[in-house]
Amino acid sequence: MKIEKDCVVTANFQLYGNEGVLVDSSDQNGPLLYLHGAEDLLPGVEAALHGHGVGDQITVELTPDQAFGAKDESLIDKVPRENFPGVEQISVGMQFQTDVAEGYPVVVRVIAIDDKFVTVDGNHEMADQHLKFELEVTDVREATDEEKVHGHVHSHDGHCEH
Repeated sequence: MKIEKDCVVTANFQLYGNEGVLVDSSDQNGPLLYLHGAEDLLPGVEAALHGHGVGDQITVELTPDQAFGAKDESLIDKVPRENFPGVEQISVGMQFQTDVAEGYPVVVRVIAIDDKFVTVDGNHEMADQHLKFELEVTDVREATDEEKVHGHVHSHDGHCEH
């Protein structure tokens, strides 16, 4: 079976960022599992997988503009520590959800701390990265009617997998 819209795809993968640094892999977090055509993947990765089948190996390289965009310096902000009530320990790498002026939630990541301020970054952690995906398709099946309606893969016991 070839990968096309409404197929459930399983693939082993390695994801490399800038300078060839391994960022993620199926060895670390399990295989990639997604519903093709549901816009769960970066468009360039999904397009590269389209038409392939079990056993196919694909390498996809994406520029920052094709992946998570360029870093936007306006999304980096120094926030007074008192803006984190109830949080006793703050460390670099922690993530918080906050609402911006437009009223929608944004996840920010702590990138620096001093006695008075916490510097947070609202950019995606992969912003400014040239990405390289190495993929091997290990399974392709037609999605169930329920998966098609819900727009995501369900496990064998009927629970959602994202």
